[in-house]
Amino acid sequence: MASARLVPAVRQFSTSAARAKLVQAPIQIFGLEGRYAHALYSAASKEKKLDVVEKELNSFAGLMATDIKLADYVYNPTVNKFEKRDALVAVLKKQNISALTSNLIAALTENGRLKKILPVIKAFGKIMAAQRGEIICTVTTAKALDAASLKEVKAALQGFITKGQVLQVDTLVDPSLIGGMVVNIGEQYIDMSMASKIKTYTNLIKQAV
Repeated sequence: MASARLVPAVRQFSTSAARAKLVQAPIQIFGLEGRYAHALYSAASKEKKLDVVEKELNSFAGLMATDIKLADYVYNPTVNKFEKRDALVAVLKKQNISALTSNLIAALTENGRLKKILPVIKAFGKIMAAQRGEIICTVTTAKALDAASLKEVKAALQGFITKGQVLQVDTLVDPSLIGGMVVNIGEQYIDMSMASKIKTYTNLIKQAV
């Protein structure tokens, strides 16, 4: 029954009637991945299986990262979508994956959206993080931060959260930044990179000439 509700919820998500039936998520995520993630959140919430589904999705994402053959099969556009759906559902069934997670992958496959599986998983993870009061923050720097620098950055970022919230910091490295950092926290985007400053100064010089 849980799986039977997910496909209609995804396909009709854009209608106001469908929205009224969905369990409201703690945050709103837009785009195709948001539609599927919200529909799944609603169905899993009604079945009280949010934690189960999150664990299963993360497990599937991890499996795709380590099993090259599986990833190639998932992204292979030449395989008939119904054949691919049946094959993946059969594999998931052997692993005792819940009907909710299995049906999500089946719906994505049927709709030709399986290549979006990882963005959907990421979107669902963001919803679950918000459910737990976690604030996701991504800090991108030109070079990897050492332990002391990372500690200082985390301390500074605490000023962006309120009581009861938990800060989750992910770090990325992008040499093109040259120096400084770019911070994405919640809905805020803070660009303190050297590359951004150089671009600003360059534009000012061009305007002055």
